[in-house]
Amino acid sequence: MEGIVSFENWQKLDLRVAEILEVEAIEGADKLYKIKIDLGTETKILVAGLKPHYNKQELEGKRIIVFCNLEPRIIKGIESKGMILAAVNGDKSEVKLLQPDGIVELGSKVS
Repeated sequence: MEGIVSFENWQKLDLRVAEILEVEAIEGADKLYKIKIDLGTETKILVAGLKPHYNKQELEGKRIIVFCNLEPRIIKGIESKGMILAAVNGDKSEVKLLQPDGIVELGSKVS
């Protein structure tokens, strides 16, 4: 069946709880932010297309779920080392970040 992922492949995903530390606008990018996250034992820089949906103040301090072992990509000259997970409707007009329920230690694995 197309689109089915084996359990073995699912286990390869490193999804973790992180906190957004800093959010910066990227010059010349109307949808992108440069985001610094804290995973408890390390920090990472990500680029995310959240600008149309969240302002900086709404994002800073928020706990989120991050795909940590995604292959890095250079976006607008910035190396993005992961992806923030969000629920998105069909026409992408609504984007809501996935967040842990309650207080969860930074770096906790999502399974």
